[in-house]
Amino acid sequence: MDFFHACFGAFPHDLERDGRVMRVWVGADDARDLHWNAARWQADWAAITTATAFDIMALFGQRSPAEIRARLYLMMVRGASRLRAGGGATGLRRKAVSADVAVTHRRQPYAHFFAVEEYDLSFRKFGGGLSAMVNRAVFISGDAVTVVPYDPVRDSVLLIEQFRSGPYARGDDQPWLLEPIAGRIDPGEVPEQTARREALEEAGIGLGELLKVAEYYPSPGAKAEYLYSYVAIADLPDGTAGTHGLAEEAEDIRGHIVSFDTLMRLVETGEAANAPLILTALWLARERPRLRAAVI
Repeated sequence: MDFFHACFGAFPHDLERDGRVMRVWVGADDARDLHWNAARWQADWAAITTATAFDIMALFGQRSPAEIRARLYLMMVRGASRLRAGGGATGLRRKAVSADVAVTHRRQPYAHFFAVEEYDLSFRKFGGGLSAMVNRAVFISGDAVTVVPYDPVRDSVLLIEQFRSGPYARGDDQPWLLEPIAGRIDPGEVPEQTARREALEEAGIGLGELLKVAEYYPSPGAKAEYLYSYVAIADLPDGTAGTHGLAEEAEDIRGHIVSFDTLMRLVETGEAANAPLILTALWLARERPRLRAAVI
């Protein structure tokens, strides 16, 4: 208990009341949080904190409370992602139960903004029985949202452009990518809230109706990331695009307003080398006649 509470910046104190001594854990901020409400915390944060506790205690003996506290917000992002996971459709694929995967060891050799975990595990084979033990490494990041604003009157979309370290690390000599607006889902947010927040931060625009394109794992063989992709109805007059981004996150993001036909040419030529953007463009190609008919 001392380890767990220390990860939240709370430390044990003995409190005497009515002749009894009780151990309590008090954080440095607790005395200043005079408006803390137990019922509100229970509604907003109890489930996320409980989900995060699984990851915290998995690191007992591997990381110090100070190291965990430095990443606590990012760990809560993952805890919130865990709450959204599960309940997927199983009409064709196997309907898994917990006994179908047996984990022998779980390690976290790297943890900073992202994390890497290693699992020694066995999994249920289609022919019956568990597989031999295998080692699998997973890149850990929280769930995220992508959104492409679309103006059905002008038949145009807004894309953003920014430097990406992934293509650079691959050796790509063109590491500035065209993308949808995107960002991770903060703890306490739902995906739709994230889409609207990120549109203001990365493009300086408000969004109208949000239309779900899909939700999916972009690279399930290596990453835990799960994406919620949207098209958003928006007003995109000339001059809307600019340079935006949060200074504290070193973001330098340029917006582009292009026609739908230009978007599809970017997909065809490979300049739109971004999976969520390609997926969203193909969805928009299917739904565009309906969206335009509603306003023209």
